[in-house]
Amino acid sequence: MMTIYDYTVKDANGQDKNLADYEGDLLLIVNTATKCGLASQLEGLEDLHQKYQREGFKVLGFPSNSFMQEPEDGKGAAEACALNFGTSFPMFDKVSVNGPKTIPLFSYLKKASGNGLVKWNYTKFLVDRQGNFIKRYAPTTEPADIEADIQDNL
Repeated sequence: MMTIYDYTVKDANGQDKNLADYEGDLLLIVNTATKCGLASQLEGLEDLHQKYQREGFKVLGFPSNSFMQEPEDGKGAAEACALNFGTSFPMFDKVSVNGPKTIPLFSYLKKASGNGLVKWNYTKFLVDRQGNFIKRYAPTTEPADIEADIQDNL
């Protein structure tokens, strides 16, 4: 059975990053966009990351221009998120989350969630410590509203 650990992605600098490096961590995988009206969620995501990282929780941000709201490349998006929203969680290269260029990780997450297309930026996927999908959250779900699920799975 596939898990997210079977996937390699590109980090913000374009270097290969095997997601097996996060084995044992509870993960919240999010498609981000710096020019989206929901970008203020980056602050809430950072709050969760800071609060629970010592317990093995990480937010993983994947900039995406699938909705035409991320003009930067992965490195530029990571820098903008850190500068404007104070993020310190891992950011990756810009990805497609829908269509023929969807990266395999998001194909897996969409299939595992049973929800098909990612409808907007800041769709969130909670993944357990064994790399298995747990739950999908709508773009409008505030990070604070996910905290109880994080606590339940730590």
